[in-house]
Amino acid sequence: MEKPSLKETSFATNMNSSHKRETVCVFGTGDFGRSLGNKMFQCGYSVVFGSRNPGLSGLRPQGIEVLSYAEAAQRSDLIIIAIHREHYNFLTELAEKLQGKILVDISNNLKINQYPESNAEYLAELVPGAKIVKAFNTISAWALQSGTLDASRQVFVCGDDKESKQRVMDIARTLGFTPMDQGSLKAAREIENYPLQLFPMWKFPLYLSAALCIFYFVYCLLREVIYPYVHEGKDNTFFLAISIPNRIFPGLALNLLALVYLPGIIAAILQLYRGTKYSHFPNWLDHWMLCRKQLGLIALAFAFLHVMYTLVIPIRYYVRWRLSSRVINQIKTNNTDPFNTTNAWLSDCYVALGILGFFLFVLLGITSLPSVSNTVNWREFRFIQSKLGYLTLILCTTHTLVYGGKRFLSPSILRWHLPSVYVLSLIIPCTVLVLKFILVMPCFDQPLTRIRQGWERKSRVSKKAQLGNGNTEV
Repeated sequence: MEKPSLKETSFATNMNSSHKRETVCVFGTGDFGRSLGNKMFQCGYSVVFGSRNPGLSGLRPQGIEVLSYAEAAQRSDLIIIAIHREHYNFLTELAEKLQGKILVDISNNLKINQYPESNAEYLAELVPGAKIVKAFNTISAWALQSGTLDASRQVFVCGDDKESKQRVMDIARTLGFTPMDQGSLKAAREIENYPLQLFPMWKFPLYLSAALCIFYFVYCLLREVIYPYVHEGKDNTFFLAISIPNRIFPGLALNLLALVYLPGIIAAILQLYRGTKYSHFPNWLDHWMLCRKQLGLIALAFAFLHVMYTLVIPIRYYVRWRLSSRVINQIKTNNTDPFNTTNAWLSDCYVALGILGFFLFVLLGITSLPSVSNTVNWREFRFIQSKLGYLTLILCTTHTLVYGGKRFLSPSILRWHLPSVYVLSLIIPCTVLVLKFILVMPCFDQPLTRIRQGWERKSRVSKKAQLGNGNTEV
């Protein structure tokens, strides 16, 4: 391979160094302004700060100047506005000096949709001759100081001028971030709202989990605590610590896992009914489908709690007391229970199914992490999340069914005509599995596959429409 000449190497070096010596102006010497300016200075940019009180500004590294706004604006054609919206008014006095310059708005608000227009659009109104770009508002001063590996690398960028956006995106890449082009300046409102959202995709899963948890808790309280006290005078309030939670957590994990796959089944039924995929789903179904990852992770958390609570069962005082009392009673009566092979099989199958189900549960959770899902292609990801996901649901459902064993439909377990909580927890997953079994039958699967490939069921054209189009074919 031919080596580059000395002249070519020198030219490339000069081009790189000239890029690094690009001067960037930062209006504002607050925490974020200083952190961003210092980061750019460390990456080789020439940085100058603009401040209303240049002589009083400190906490800057050697080599960075602090000038007045007017003086700093003359040093660069790219100015980062690290100032709150409430203090933008002084920019109108500098409108002439800011003509044609790139102004990067990095501000955020205190609440979502605080103003009629975005801060970036407001800045464009104040300085109509400038090129406005929205960027860096999703990055914190702490992330800039501690390094991008400790925080999100994504920087959302929007603006009406493509060249200006590209320059800002180049700076973001140099700082170690990943710029994401969000389009025109109209997207600034959405970008400004993004940092103010508190777990937007987690609200529905958390509220649903809390509602199910409260329902199961009240249900178990009635069966396990109140009923024995009313009918037998027993004080089972100590069940509130471990016994009742260990009945609630597996039921929640199983139901939430089933609810991960239920919206996909509902969507398939809607597509079969409508005969097309080119029709919007209801908003509630769209939101439900977007929250499936969060539902699955919460289900995994409850499964972890179930495993931990199960592991402490042998060391519980109540369990040890029951076992010792049973042994002593057998010694006194000189009678032992014969070994029951059927019960041994049920017990071992119950434990084995639980172990396998939990293993696949953990695998689903690991593959949902971005760092892992980015390493597999779409077909591999779909196989894990769909095929193995349904296998996980089958194993966990069977685990619960085997746990019930012969007691599942026994009238002796009813209390106030209420069945055990594990019976209730089987309703949703069994429904999901039955519906999925129906949908995979060829009579439903084949038309559904065709619909998802773009085929549409043709409706009968009315005679009036046919005559209007001059078409007499039916």
